Amino acid sequence: MAHAVTPSFEQALDKYEPVLGLETHIELGTASKMFCPCPTAFGADPNTQVCPVCLAFPGSLPVVNEKAVEGAIRLGLALNCSIAPWGRFARKNYFYPDMPKNYQISQYDEPICVDGYLDVTVDTPEGPREFRVEIERVHMEEDTGKSSHVGGSTGRIHGASHSNVDYNRAGIPLLEIVTKPIPGTDSLAPLVARAYAAELRDLVRSLGISDVRMEEGSMRCDVNVSVNERGAGEWGTRSETKNVNSLRSVERAVRSEIERQAGVLDAGERVVQETRHFQEHLGRSTSGRSKEEAQDYRYFPDPDLVPVAPSAEWIEELRATLPELPAAQRARVTAEWNLSDTELRDLVNADAIGLVEATVVEGAPSAEARKLWLNELSRRATEQEVELSSLPITPAQVARVIALVAEGALTNKLARQVVEGVLAGEGEPDAVVEARGLKVVSDDGALGAAVDEAIANNPDAADKVRGGKVAAAGALVGAVMKATRGQADAGRARELILEKLSS
Repeated sequence: MAHAVTPSFEQALDKYEPVLGLETHIELGTASKMFCPCPTAFGADPNTQVCPVCLAFPGSLPVVNEKAVEGAIRLGLALNCSIAPWGRFARKNYFYPDMPKNYQISQYDEPICVDGYLDVTVDTPEGPREFRVEIERVHMEEDTGKSSHVGGSTGRIHGASHSNVDYNRAGIPLLEIVTKPIPGTDSLAPLVARAYAAELRDLVRSLGISDVRMEEGSMRCDVNVSVNERGAGEWGTRSETKNVNSLRSVERAVRSEIERQAGVLDAGERVVQETRHFQEHLGRSTSGRSKEEAQDYRYFPDPDLVPVAPSAEWIEELRATLPELPAAQRARVTAEWNLSDTELRDLVNADAIGLVEATVVEGAPSAEARKLWLNELSRRATEQEVELSSLPITPAQVARVIALVAEGALTNKLARQVVEGVLAGEGEPDAVVEARGLKVVSDDGALGAAVDEAIANNPDAADKVRGGKVAAAGALVGAVMKATRGQADAGRARELILEKLSS
């Protein structure tokens, strides 16, 4: 049998057509777990947020979290799904040490939301292209605990000397959003997968039901990919790359799996249906275990839980609570702020639309708000490797900095120093200005002294201005700014320079 050689992405697509699907898990931001009152705060000491129910002590009984059901229905409505009038929970049986019961409470053949869709847009050289990703189901379940494998070089169980299990996460409410197969994406498959994950994340965040922090595991994507020879008329065997935890990795996982499967088929081998694990440092996945089918889990209705039967009235009440969804928000701000496609894309890529809009609500002009968030603040977020919204500065504080510049109290350079102070925890913008002595020098007395010094120290530039070369005043203004540590009112300094040298 020939050895599998991985082709390039372009070579793979010359011969094979990909089919894509995604299963996304969202941890709901409820105060308590899915079936018990234990808290759900991230980062607590191991095994401190557990009780007899989520540890499966004999005789303990689960009770459904109403807020979790509400979150599921609101997400289903936002995804254009039909909401089931009646459904029930099932036990999904398997043995893993991170699930104390040896089964997971989930929904099987009666999910709460079915048959929806989410439209996503991908930029192509020919312009934006829209794809409709059809949603098969949204169902409720509980999360598992977290295992950490100690003593090995990879952090995985193979080669480890022992494992530790933290059950704090066991029982946290999860929503699983399962797409239908997405054919026809071709070379855009990696970008479609990323765009879908980004749009879903923004949608969930707008609903306020989860913080969807992928780095903390509150949103995780399982990427399903298969390839088949072009014109074959049937889909190939799929693999499932588990728990991909960044938008960039979703894109890379799809691309690398298309290449891998093409190489396997080119070598005359068979693609195995299995789960795989994406390795960030390698940019590709490694084999996990053979993929189970539904019958392997021996689903059966959970006898300890009553059916979920949301009334039509409650569903309509929840529909009325839906906020403006991201696609509608983008269309509105594009019109209101007169944005180009590039400007909108920059805002979306930086995840800054909501922040800019909140800054505008606080009184800042949209252009200045966009500039500050996309330039100075985005740079600082990148340096700190955090999301823009995680920076310790509020839209109201950003709006105040912009207002101080508009009033002439700050230059743009000084404004950056004020932002630095606010981010460092030095207080509100006005307090930072006062404490650091950053206010613009516009008083003619103090400014006049700096102008006189600049003229005296730069005679050549002064002579050029006297001779009618007004552009040479720029060098003198620069000298004034340097002498005042950037605090001079540049416009007024220029006026004084011209007045003094024209007399």
